[in-house]
Amino acid sequence: MTVAVFLIVGLFLGMLALLEAGRRVGRRRQAIDGAGAGAGLGAVDGAVFGLMGLLIAFTFSGAAARFDTRRALIVEEANDIGTAWLRLDLLPDSLQPALRDKFRQYLDARLAAYRAIPDEAKIQVEMARATALQGEIWALSVVASRQAQGPTAGMLLLPALNAMFDITTTRTMAARTHPPRIIFGLLAALALACSLMAGYGMAGAATRSWVHILGFALILTITVYVIMDLEYPRLGLIRVDAFDQVLVDVRASMR
Repeated sequence: MTVAVFLIVGLFLGMLALLEAGRRVGRRRQAIDGAGAGAGLGAVDGAVFGLMGLLIAFTFSGAAARFDTRRALIVEEANDIGTAWLRLDLLPDSLQPALRDKFRQYLDARLAAYRAIPDEAKIQVEMARATALQGEIWALSVVASRQAQGPTAGMLLLPALNAMFDITTTRTMAARTHPPRIIFGLLAALALACSLMAGYGMAGAATRSWVHILGFALILTITVYVIMDLEYPRLGLIRVDAFDQVLVDVRASMR
């Protein structure tokens, strides 16, 4: 998230610079045109600021929705693993220990993958380990289901394993789902454009209002940062990691 911090700081400084540039351009225009310097600009300012507000609303709403989805998927995975773990009781006692050990290793790999963020290489190693364990768990479960008395064990256990495996793909794709980068670029460009226009509108004052200048730049910058933080909830101040505790609790129950 260091890159994001640098981008946000750059955006803040850029907005301050354009607020000042807009103010100077406005004062120069007033010196030439007097009262006519601001004629007809209200509609333009209103359209650009309205577009900025609309884009912030949509990006914030989308980021918040995706954040909630990611949290819900963590709980869903914990429930799927817990259900499959309990259904191992349907298998013959002699075949359960090996499968239960694989379950523990599998959940350890899943937790390790998310704890490794943002180390992409380590994430891939742990994800590959979890995928390999999925194949081992499935193979052992199929064999054990055939040896169980009656078809009930297989009918209940195998669908639970399917759900446990499928949720990993769902979580991976949810973690990779973000708006196109051009949206964030447009958001930054509009913030800078609004700064220029706001600075132009402040040109009528004889002295700078630092409260308004700093407040405008700071509020917009913080808003953009929060949107980015919601989009990447394992890298910034807004974290989804706390919900991993439900998986840790499931792991602790595997005795």
